Amino acid sequence: MNKLKILKLSSLTLIFVALMSLFGSSMLLADNGNIIKSISEVRVGLDTVWVLIAAFLVFFMQAGFGMVEAGFIRAKNTCNILTKNFLDFCMASIGFFIIGYAVMFGADKFGLLGTTGWFLNGAKSGADIPLFAFWLFQAAFCGAAATIVAGGMAERMKFPAYLIYSLVISALIYPLVGHWIWGGGWLSSLGFADFAGSTVVHSVGGFAALIGTIILKPRTGKFKADGSPNVIAGHSIPLASLGVFILWFGWFGFNPGSTLGVGDGSLIGRVAINTNLAAAAGGIMAMLTVWMIYGKPDLSMAMNGALAGLVAITAPCAFVEPSAAILIGGVGGVLVVMGVILLDRLRIDDPVGAFPVHGINGFWGTLSVGLFGQKALGLAHNGLFLGGGLTQLGIQFLGVSVVAIFVVLSMGGVFKLINATIGLRVSREEELRGLDIGEHGMESYSGFQIIN
Repeated sequence: MNKLKILKLSSLTLIFVALMSLFGSSMLLADNGNIIKSISEVRVGLDTVWVLIAAFLVFFMQAGFGMVEAGFIRAKNTCNILTKNFLDFCMASIGFFIIGYAVMFGADKFGLLGTTGWFLNGAKSGADIPLFAFWLFQAAFCGAAATIVAGGMAERMKFPAYLIYSLVISALIYPLVGHWIWGGGWLSSLGFADFAGSTVVHSVGGFAALIGTIILKPRTGKFKADGSPNVIAGHSIPLASLGVFILWFGWFGFNPGSTLGVGDGSLIGRVAINTNLAAAAGGIMAMLTVWMIYGKPDLSMAMNGALAGLVAITAPCAFVEPSAAILIGGVGGVLVVMGVILLDRLRIDDPVGAFPVHGINGFWGTLSVGLFGQKALGLAHNGLFLGGGLTQLGIQFLGVSVVAIFVVLSMGGVFKLINATIGLRVSREEELRGLDIGEHGMESYSGFQIIN
C-alpha cells in the first residue's frame, strides 16, 4: 500500500470518528434523561446479580453444614442428620415466605416486629434491588440459622419434633431478632451493628442449640459415672473437612454479599479479606491451643477454629481493618477450644460444637465491633481500642445479651412444649440402633450397620 492510499484511508478514518463523536454528543444532549436512566438500571442489575450470586453461595453452605455434621457423628445417624439439613432449608423457605419476611422486614410496630407483607403481598425490598432477589438472600440466611441447631441435638432427637422446631425458628424466632437489628427495630435505632449476622444468624442458632441440647440431655454413653466425658468419635473426618471448606467458600457470599450492592468494589474487598484472614487465624489458634493442652494438633478442633473465626468476623467484617480481623479470628479459635472443654465439664453434650462455634463466637464477634470498629467505616461510634470509649461496646453487649436471653427462653419453651406433646427424644433402643434405621428405615452406607 503506497503512501497516498494510507493518507486517504487515515483521512477517511478521522472524518468517520469526528462524525460519530458529533452524532454521539448530540444524542447525549437530546436524550440525557434516558441515558441516566439506563445507567441507573445497569447499576441495579449488577447489584441484583451480585446479591443473587451471594444467595446461591449461602444456599450452598447448607451442604457444608450437612457434611460437617455428618462427618462429626456416627455412621448410623448420617442419613438422619442430612435429612434434617435438607428439610431445614425447605421449612425455612416456606416459613420465611409465608410469615418470616413480614415479621422481619414489614412495617415496624413498636420496634419489635413487622406487620405487613404476609406471603410477600405488598412487601417491599430492604435494599435497592428487586424484592424477590432480596427475599432469596434473606431466606438463605434464615435457613443457615435453623440448621445450626441440628448438630447440637444430633443422634437422639425425633425427626417430627425437629421439623416443628425448624418451622418455628424460621417463621418467628429468627425473623423477630432480624427485625430488631436489620428491619428497623429497637436495636438498630440504638446504633447496634451486626453487618452480616454474628448475632442475627449465629447467636440465634447457637443459643437455640445450647438450650435444646440441655433439655434433650446427653447421648447414651457420653459421660461416665464420675462425670468425665467419653470420646464418641465421628465416622468421617474427610467428610467433615469437605464441609468446612464448603462453608469457608460459602462465607464469601455470606459476608461480602451483605453489602447488598457492588458500588466501587472497595467495601466488598475489605469484607472479603477480613473474612478470609479471620478464618485462617481461627484455625491456627485453635490448633495451637489444643496442641498445648492435649499434646496433639487435633484436626477437628482446627476446623472448628476456622469456623469460629468466620462466625466471629461476621458482625465486624465491614467495620474493621485486616489486622483487627486476624486478632478477632484468633481469639475465636481459642474460645472454641475453651468452649468445648467447658461444655464437657458441665456435662452438656454438643456433638459438633454448635454452641462453642456459633453461640460463643457469635457473642464474641458482636462485642468485637465495640472494641475494634471504626466510625469512619460506618459505625455510630469508634470502638474502645480506637478511643471511642464504652458507648459502642455497651450497645453491642446489650443487644447480643438480650438476643441470647430471648432465644434461650423462647426456644426453651418451644422445646419443652414439644417434649410434653410428641416428645423430643427417641427411645434408648432406637438411639443405640441408629436413627437412620429407626427414623427413616434406611442406611447411609448400605450393607453394614454400626451399633456403637
